[in-house]
Amino acid sequence: MEFNDMFSVKGKTVVVTGGSRGIGEMISAGFLSAGAKVFISSRKIDACEQAVERLKAYGEDVMAIPSDLSNMDGIKHLATELAKHTDKVDVLVNNAGAAWGAPVDEFPEIGWDKVMDINVKGVFFMTQKLLPMLRKAGTAETPASVINIGSIDGLRTPAMLTPSYSASKAAVHHLTRVLSAHLIGDHITVNAIAPGPFPTYMLSTGVGFGGKTEGDDVDWDAIGKNNPAGRVGQPTDAAGLSIFLASKAGSYVVGQTIALDGGVVSANGSI
Repeated sequence: MEFNDMFSVKGKTVVVTGGSRGIGEMISAGFLSAGAKVFISSRKIDACEQAVERLKAYGEDVMAIPSDLSNMDGIKHLATELAKHTDKVDVLVNNAGAAWGAPVDEFPEIGWDKVMDINVKGVFFMTQKLLPMLRKAGTAETPASVINIGSIDGLRTPAMLTPSYSASKAAVHHLTRVLSAHLIGDHITVNAIAPGPFPTYMLSTGVGFGGKTEGDDVDWDAIGKNNPAGRVGQPTDAAGLSIFLASKAGSYVVGQTIALDGGVVSANGSI
């Protein structure tokens, strides 16, 4: 038995959508630190370029391919541009996402369609377009990995009224199971991570921090006190679980949705 390299992702080619900030940037930094080559994508060119400069602190082998993954043109663009730089993808992290909050009586159609397009349609078709490169990378011993970023809001009823977001993340979790059953025979594992509270732009807008993740008006410790773990998530939490799922150590994990939340889902209704 050999255990020395079971968590290694060194030399793997990783694609992280929505990798210019938040959990996507955390995951990208973790893979770079572990010796992987990382491609990030996000809709805004400036955000991608700025993220690449920040990420180079963790590893030089990082590149951005800006794309709008809420539509098929953007998805195809990312796949086409990626193929100019690599012929295989070891790890695809489907992280790009959007949310929309409004009362049920006032919830607009655009708030439904926008969220579903990027959170569900984007996940499926991004995976579809990269299947040839994922198949080329995967073997029985070291399968390629698709990691879909869901949410605990797809596992429970959240306090914030974001119906399209919650429904989209529940869909991502079940889509993960469906895809895993069909792709494991091609040596591709598909799993989902359902994050709880993390210090991200998206949560910041929901808890009244105005989109800021740091500064005088931002108190993540106060948010963390409501969590059974007593804190919000850290970059190592998001990166660590992703690296596990992408490594040999996680190669027998198939079709699972793992709550990464400090105990929120487990304690729901009891605290």
